Amino acid sequence: MGKSNDSIHGFLNLNKPFGITAHDCISRLRKILQQKRIGHSGTLDPAATGVLPIALGQVTRLIRFLPEGKSYKATIRFGLVTATDDLEGNVITQHACPDLTLGAVEQLLPQFLGKIQQRPPAFSAIQVQGKRLYDLARAGEVVEAPIRTVEVRSIQVLAWRHGDFPEIVVSIDCGTGTYIRSIARDLGEKLGCGGTLAGLERTHSNGFDLSNSVTFEVVEAQKLDQNFDLTPPSIALAHLPSIALDSETAKRWSCGQAIGQESIDLEAIPTGDYLRVYNKKDDEKDDLIGIGEWQGQNLCPVVVLSPIN
Repeated sequence: MGKSNDSIHGFLNLNKPFGITAHDCISRLRKILQQKRIGHSGTLDPAATGVLPIALGQVTRLIRFLPEGKSYKATIRFGLVTATDDLEGNVITQHACPDLTLGAVEQLLPQFLGKIQQRPPAFSAIQVQGKRLYDLARAGEVVEAPIRTVEVRSIQVLAWRHGDFPEIVVSIDCGTGTYIRSIARDLGEKLGCGGTLAGLERTHSNGFDLSNSVTFEVVEAQKLDQNFDLTPPSIALAHLPSIALDSETAKRWSCGQAIGQESIDLEAIPTGDYLRVYNKKDDEKDDLIGIGEWQGQNLCPVVVLSPIN
């Protein structure tokens, strides 16, 4: 791969370290890779670590097509309530609860499963009247965060730590937009002792897993060797159905033309909200040329790319 700006294309599974924002991660990668066109899927609070999917080059246009779903390893501390619903905020109340048992906590966990109503933390990136909640909170303005419907698919207990301020470690599998800080806060409220998030690691996000994530140090080493371990969009978007067009049809589609089903030489026409569209080749791997969608009987371009695999 070349050294010029925006010459690297693909998805990078970054293991975000503690103490920096997702925006900080993008800035650091731009310096390391000497590339401007970099984006990320979702976000992580500075105190959170783990999977942060990164898109490089023209692949940034494909971020919204990544598969949904996120998983976290969360530590919740009881007896403590903070302004930010994690350890980064000012303490509002602090009461020891050494008699709290794991059984009492486990009885309440099913209430947080399925589609639930959730109030985001006061310090969050959600916008209200055009302003971020954390900006309003820092300015001293009291704004009620809008209630949202989110989905929590599973909560598994990993560990229980006794003490004056006991902690539970859980694995949470959830949908986009779920705030783990809110689960910690609300669980503490239901127990009557208060709770806050004491640690958070994202173990899975948008098809990427912590087990094969890379650190900044690894990225720097790969930059020196010019040997990047990137995930091609064809793999990252493998959950989408695909369709291959002959070269002439692919050229017309890439120029913005809608292609009728009668012009597509396939025994079975794939269906789905979005499809990966390829330029079919005889002697080498097909080129991914974009993302399409059906509008009636026509395959219309949604995103058109230069050929990449």
